[in-house]
Amino acid sequence: MSTVLIIGSGGVASVGAQKCAQNNEVFKTIIVASRTKSKCEAIVQRLKKYPVISIAEQVDAEVKENVVALIKKYKPAIVMNLALPYQNIPIMEACIETKTHYLDTAAAEVREKAGFEYSTQWVYHDRFKKAGVMALLGSGFDPGVTSVFCMYGKKHYFDTIDYIDILDANGGDHGYPFATNFNPEINIREITMPGRYYEQGQWKEIPALTVKETYQLDEIGPKDMYLMYHEELESIVKFIPEVKRARFYMSFSEKYLTHLRVLVNIGMTSVKPIMYEGEPIVPLQFLKAVLPDPSSLGPRTKGKTNIGVILQGHKNGKPVQYRVFNVSDHEKAYAEVGSQAISYTTGVPAMIGAALILTKQWSGQGVFNMEQFNPDPYMELLNKWGLPWKETFKPVLIK
Repeated sequence: MSTVLIIGSGGVASVGAQKCAQNNEVFKTIIVASRTKSKCEAIVQRLKKYPVISIAEQVDAEVKENVVALIKKYKPAIVMNLALPYQNIPIMEACIETKTHYLDTAAAEVREKAGFEYSTQWVYHDRFKKAGVMALLGSGFDPGVTSVFCMYGKKHYFDTIDYIDILDANGGDHGYPFATNFNPEINIREITMPGRYYEQGQWKEIPALTVKETYQLDEIGPKDMYLMYHEELESIVKFIPEVKRARFYMSFSEKYLTHLRVLVNIGMTSVKPIMYEGEPIVPLQFLKAVLPDPSSLGPRTKGKTNIGVILQGHKNGKPVQYRVFNVSDHEKAYAEVGSQAISYTTGVPAMIGAALILTKQWSGQGVFNMEQFNPDPYMELLNKWGLPWKETFKPVLIK
């Protein structure tokens, strides 16, 4: 059994810590650390019912030296970065210095500009390799499970995959006029970026939220899905090089989009500082402060999510269309771990990725993406730990 250091204290970190505690054959000691120690203490309190050692700590993880000191204090086998993607790089550097395995759930970002890409983390491959440890990038749901779904489909049903569509649909309702299901700053930056997809060997860009398709999805019905850019597209097209087109779609209600358009039009989603009464403020950070805290949505949210992939390609010269997906229930997730399904579907895969590293079912030295490993053990653990998946060979696009 191993010691794990979890950095973060939001909904995903809470779910990840609880799932690690449930999997106490692998995880013995769980350290939860973030800027706000009281939030870590609340998570640790939830772990008391499990046969694990749990400790709350305070750390500013945007400073590498702070993370190094914490790692040296507890000597964890792995650091699970379940905080904001602004902290990816300093935490990775701390793991290199201390020769500790690393895992995150989203690609690195910087505060000054909306955007994310794996290339800023891939450059650390040789340094992790020299340190003799492994960094696993994007072990959430999307990115994460969606990439594993692609590789599972390729391994079992395809000789070649021509087209990939990732569908992230939330059929839940929290009752607020406008709120985001995870960190508002990250969520709104992501949505308001230009859409981008891969086709015929090149990236194509479109204005944000201008391409819509409607899909009939199991257990949540028809959903309007909008083409966006998401970081797993970058790794998918790298590791499935024959793919002709790869796209990512997310569902939004018209009510949500109406609020978002107003906020964009009045400048509240900007990441550039403005002066207010002699002090610089970032409009999006101010907006985050006045919106409902995503962690408060759990007891209010009802309904289900449906997240998966549609793959089209060929097997033995014959065309194949395959869909694999998970449906998660917000109320069931809250009953189990005190968080809604958005946090649940990210926290569970984070634990699974860490468990596969610690049990050496996934191993290597360097920086790796989800597509580089055998998908089968990951798929088995999804079923075991609360994210059962289904597969079908029927179309779902409504024309």
